Amino acid sequence: MAISIGLNKVKTAVFISGTGSNLKSLIKFSKTEKSPISVSLIISDNPKAKGLIYGKKFKIKNKVFKFENSGLIENQLINTLKKNQIKLICLAGFMRILSRNFIKKFKGKIINIHPSLLPKYKGLDTHQRALDNNEKYSGCTVHFVNAKLDSGKIILQKKVRIKKKETKNSLGKKILLQEHKLYPKAILKIFNL
Repeated sequence: MAISIGLNKVKTAVFISGTGSNLKSLIKFSKTEKSPISVSLIISDNPKAKGLIYGKKFKIKNKVFKFENSGLIENQLINTLKKNQIKLICLAGFMRILSRNFIKKFKGKIINIHPSLLPKYKGLDTHQRALDNNEKYSGCTVHFVNAKLDSGKIILQKKVRIKKKETKNSLGKKILLQEHKLYPKAILKIFNL
């Protein structure tokens, strides 16, 4: 990882689309002494994302982009990230696919959390797919983002046992609790802490 910490924490942007529970856990983590990051900016594609409320509570700048004209928007997004000196991007339930060009500009500096044990169940509806295939385990993965969906180098994974009468919702809740713990651990790992 080519991000150096020095004395100052690394300015980080968290990209969200929804409830922002991983955002909340990243903000809490960023406030601890051992954290190498400070959440400086929240980016959302959804003006109604509940996660934006956490940002306001913690007085973190946020910006909402409507991704209709993606080329134009992406240039504005890149400018916003540069202006705010963002060195790390954490995707946390961000439901847009970033372009190859965008990923190239921030190569090695975008990480994502995904609710399955990658490479299994890339994309959406991971819990139902794991149940449909009678998997004994599912879990979550933090990985670097590359141009292929959910295919970047894996940083850390956490396994979760699937019980006999598990539902999509009960499995989702169990995995989400583990996501909140795994994301900070993965960040510490990429900074060799």
